[in-house]
Amino acid sequence: MRDQLLHIISMKLLEGKTAIITGASRGIGKGIATVFSEHGANVAFTYSASVEAAKALEAELQVHGTIVKGYQSNAANFDDSQKLAEDVLADFGSIDILVNNAGITKDNLLMRMGEADFDKVIEVNLKSVFNMTKAVQRTMLKQRKGSIINMSSVVGLKGNAGQTNYAASKAGIIGFSKSVALELGSRNIRSNVIAPGFIETEMTAKLDEATVDGWRAGIPLKRGGSPEDIANACVFLASDLSGYITGQTINVDGGMLT
Repeated sequence: MRDQLLHIISMKLLEGKTAIITGASRGIGKGIATVFSEHGANVAFTYSASVEAAKALEAELQVHGTIVKGYQSNAANFDDSQKLAEDVLADFGSIDILVNNAGITKDNLLMRMGEADFDKVIEVNLKSVFNMTKAVQRTMLKQRKGSIINMSSVVGLKGNAGQTNYAASKAGIIGFSKSVALELGSRNIRSNVIAPGFIETEMTAKLDEATVDGWRAGIPLKRGGSPEDIANACVFLASDLSGYITGQTINVDGGMLT
């Protein structure tokens, strides 16, 4: 039994698989790319403007012996998404995993929120999921396998004052993912959702410490999550360990919604 456990611990759960991760030059996306590479996945990741950060991530992850390549691409643009999928397929030979992680916030109370800020958040957070899923669908259908992981938020489940646009986009991702699971399940293509809670990244490090401590105190586990916490859940959904799981939303929130 001990030998079996050691074997499981040492396994690279994504060995030989190719993953596309959008918005991965920093924060949660970077954490996912790192852990995926550690588990043997070849990683194609997108970035918008952070060329230096993307190059640094490519170099950093080469130590794991996997292929890692960044693509400057806008997932909110339909044509960019189609070209990205074509380029990744040409460069890597397959697309086994898609992680739709790209997202933005433009927070404000509804009474002060402009139409442009609502539209932009929907475009980047929700339409990008449509664009990228459409882009990889044909390849996954031909392969008769694939795992699509979409990044929502606890805000998409419970709402949040000052984030009507963000909450709408993240709730929409859940409905979209469930529908994709129903459409593509017969071809062994799975579609699931991760709903992060309060995750501590470079962005939250800029916040007032007292505010952050207040958020931590309200979480049953009494801490914020890390990008690695999200990445580990993604590894599970991307791997064969979750082969009979589709159409589900996993909250990675330290018990925030309990």
